[in-house]
Amino acid sequence: MLELIRHYQKQDPVRPTILEVILVYAGFHAVILHRISHFLWVHKLRLLARILAHIARFITGIEIHPAARIGKNLFIDHGMGIVIGETTIIGNNVTLFHQVTLGGSGNPSGANRKRHPTIKDNVIIGTGAKVLGNIVVYNNAKIAPNSVVLQDVPAYATYAPSPSRIAKYQDDYSI
Repeated sequence: MLELIRHYQKQDPVRPTILEVILVYAGFHAVILHRISHFLWVHKLRLLARILAHIARFITGIEIHPAARIGKNLFIDHGMGIVIGETTIIGNNVTLFHQVTLGGSGNPSGANRKRHPTIKDNVIIGTGAKVLGNIVVYNNAKIAPNSVVLQDVPAYATYAPSPSRIAKYQDDYSI
């Protein structure tokens, strides 16, 4: 746990104290509570695991399925609205910003089929990004804010959506 606290201190430009991380960092709380719910899930105490995950979501605003596998030092910054699906695998030293979804692609055929992404080590996923389906985001990749990722992302790549543009314009405001 101390390693995770130190990681939060290093990652956050505010440089919080140990006590700040422990008391007020929702991402830290979500990761710790997930570790417990995942332990329960692996040991076939699935209802208890789901109840704890539900409580964690209520407390933190971060939804992590107890079956999701998460490596060390997951940094969740401003975590409200994050969703991490059941078959998601997250590597080490990954950073997620608020409203990130690591979800299924809407094709639930096969109960034991992998439906969610695999995120390798040292990946950064920006605010509002949606990474969907059984895809892989490889080491050191970056996903720009508000991206919708439906395909594998190579190592060291930056995945970004098209720039925003005016889709329709009406210069006469009289109604």
